[in-house]
Amino acid sequence: MTIRSARQQDAPAAVRLLYDALHDVAHQLTGEESEEKAIGVLEQYFRADEGRLSHRQAAVKEVDGEVAGIIVAYGGDKVAELDRPILERLRKLKNDKAIALDKESDEDEYYIDTLSVSPQFGGKGIGSALISHAEKKAKELQYDKIALAVVTDNHRAHSLYERRGYSTDKEIMINGHVYYHMVKPL
Repeated sequence: MTIRSARQQDAPAAVRLLYDALHDVAHQLTGEESEEKAIGVLEQYFRADEGRLSHRQAAVKEVDGEVAGIIVAYGGDKVAELDRPILERLRKLKNDKAIALDKESDEDEYYIDTLSVSPQFGGKGIGSALISHAEKKAKELQYDKIALAVVTDNHRAHSLYERRGYSTDKEIMINGHVYYHMVKPL
């Protein structure tokens, strides 16, 4: 099992994992209603060299040459730059220059945007390994804390993150849903 930086050619497997993790947020970020069209736009975002869902913000865990899990993470201080391509697309698509994205991260933290493991590889520690990878990268980039958001009714994930040393510091809204913003000092 290997964790490595994501590559454009990982798109088919990576985009499926992203969609499965993002659910309704995928539709918000793509401006598309159908799953097929949302996945198509997610693939464009993933293959691009810039943007929050670009392969450049992602790492994947490989098992026997197959992408088994993905994590997308970046500095909270980079959000304006990373959201620009998404906002440009949405504003043009909807003909609305006022469209904005929900604020998920704080500027002083390294933020885990998305974590997803293929169901066939569940329960093998892949998610934990990807989180450890993001925590290590956050330290390398000299962030003092790492954060993520968990929807309030996902008690299993919330407990998992608490066991890993994360604590809830506030509630945030993402696409009309309440999430716990969880932080871990590094």
